Amino acid sequence: MNLCIDQGNSRTKVALMTDEGKIIKDFIYKQFSSAEVERLFDLYEITDSIISSVVNIEAAVVNTLHRRSQHFVLFDHNTPVPIVNTYDTPQTLGQDRLAAAVGAKSLCPNENLLIIDAGSAITYDFVTDKGEYIGGNIAPGLKMRFTMLQRMTKKLPLVDADENELVPLFGKNTRDAIVAGVIRGIAYEVKGYMRTLREKTPHFRTYLTGGHASYILNNVRTSLSEKREITYEKHLVLIGLNEILIFNKMKNEK
Repeated sequence: MNLCIDQGNSRTKVALMTDEGKIIKDFIYKQFSSAEVERLFDLYEITDSIISSVVNIEAAVVNTLHRRSQHFVLFDHNTPVPIVNTYDTPQTLGQDRLAAAVGAKSLCPNENLLIIDAGSAITYDFVTDKGEYIGGNIAPGLKMRFTMLQRMTKKLPLVDADENELVPLFGKNTRDAIVAGVIRGIAYEVKGYMRTLREKTPHFRTYLTGGHASYILNNVRTSLSEKREITYEKHLVLIGLNEILIFNKMKNEK
């Protein structure tokens, strides 16, 4: 089995996967240490591993993964990937964005792809049907928008929203006005990207992932066409990491 680790700003997502891409088990950690790595290797028949992080990785975690794995990949901008990366500054491209692009391309190899990752920030990335990552955009995430409304004003409160909440068109109180403004703003943002791409690229698929994806799904899927066009994949980054691990393992075996 392959151990795939996606270390984000607020949590670490882990999956045990086969070379065929099947997810055997998945975990979420608020704190991820070398002790957790040791425990996973002791409990499961793990042979190879990969880790990607948008924060600094503890040296002990890297050392343990390297020691316990037959093949280990510390994913960074120098790591070979199975798509063409045309980003002008690959060293500044978040590994989670690139891994999600690889994951989407592995699931839908012959399509143009819009990949939306709704995490701490919301990222929009595009991969062509020829397997070229051409770039993307970064926007404030859901909680960031709520937080900045409260911090940058004198009277607006800090509010939160339930992921199953279908927001009104217009709020009738301050709390609902903020929730509707933020969530509908994100929903219209997503629809705007899809509408613009539809004008430029008639045939494309949209993949959605990230911890706040459900807020978008519930408030974007207002028509049958949008339901068909948006595919939610919870483990998109981990699927991409697994593909990158296998790609590098095969290169080393040649």
